[in-house]
Amino acid sequence: MLLEKIKSNLIIQLILGVITGAILGFIVSKEVMQIILTIRDVLGQIIFFSVPLIIIGFIAPSIAKLKADASKMLGTAMPIVYMSSIGAGILACIAGYFLIPYLNISSQPSDLRELPEIIFELEIPQIMPTMTALVLALFLGLSIAWTRSATFEKVLDEFNDMVLGIVNKIIIPILPFFIAGTFSSLAYEGTLTEHLPVFLQLVFIIIVGHFIWLAVLYLLGGFISKENPLEVVKHYLPAYLAAVGTMSSAATLPVALKCAKKSKVLNQKATDFAIPLGATVHLCGSVLTETFFVMAVSQILYGYIPSFSSMLLFILLLGIFAIGAPGVPGGTVMASMGLLISVLGFDQSGVALVLTIFAIQDSFGTACNVTGDGAIALILTGIFNEHTESSKKEVVL
Repeated sequence: MLLEKIKSNLIIQLILGVITGAILGFIVSKEVMQIILTIRDVLGQIIFFSVPLIIIGFIAPSIAKLKADASKMLGTAMPIVYMSSIGAGILACIAGYFLIPYLNISSQPSDLRELPEIIFELEIPQIMPTMTALVLALFLGLSIAWTRSATFEKVLDEFNDMVLGIVNKIIIPILPFFIAGTFSSLAYEGTLTEHLPVFLQLVFIIIVGHFIWLAVLYLLGGFISKENPLEVVKHYLPAYLAAVGTMSSAATLPVALKCAKKSKVLNQKATDFAIPLGATVHLCGSVLTETFFVMAVSQILYGYIPSFSSMLLFILLLGIFAIGAPGVPGGTVMASMGLLISVLGFDQSGVALVLTIFAIQDSFGTACNVTGDGAIALILTGIFNEHTESSKKEVVL
């Protein structure tokens, strides 16, 4: 009975993956860790290989079904996503000016235990990069909507069913093992015990900031859709936990879709469109995190916080970089390294420290990104339900 309950409950599986992985990381030998890392690498290759398929399989059919609303929904979603990232960054910036000068923070060098090399490397390249898949899905969906091609719409529907089968029978079952491998490596190298205490205050503030911004997004979504946002949030715990473990919006996409589809208030078309799109371009939690951390690192290393004009330019550009950042661990901060140097004047030490602190909390930033996608879907539900109702009234008149 207990085993059956575990098999049917994704939340329990994810929690067990985190706990088991952390324990193994503390106690296993180098040889055993090599095996764990090898297994994690193979599972990760399988998961990330499926990401372009998931994006095409969900976004393209959802856009094709929008018909006349296709261009309008895309044109509406992208500004909302960008403004969400910018708003999160500005919130972090304001908090940074108020809080960082009063925090007793300092940088302490921490020697991490080196991870052993994996036994063998199995490369499973994606059929195309994530952003290529996103653009292809958008173009396919839009062209079918514009030409009203029934044949290709049916093909995409069948492809959607095929991808759903892959997600449910392959990706979701291996996620807990991938998460266990991730936490095992963090525990083994010492990140859980060495780095986390050093920046505990910063991480705590960031997590609080994540929940504040999520509250803003969902309240806005509830106001626009005239629906109770709790009817969406209450289903998102598995996706949040999965994101904490995978540290990747793209890898968490199958779980996020499953959670969003349980909500009775979300429009199905808006959900199938917004969740895969958000996994690629909506990184509000990562933008919030990096904005606050670069201010803290500047104070730690250089003795000052960058000027508001510099931070504003950094945030505006970071929002654009976030849209193009890969939905993989550390994607945002890796894509924005040039901004740290060119806009804020960071040297190699500053960039390295930002990367280190960001890596500590990357899982929570990703969880904020993923959970925020539900709010984007709720906002789009309100906008396009209202649009549909207005169109019906015009027809009646």
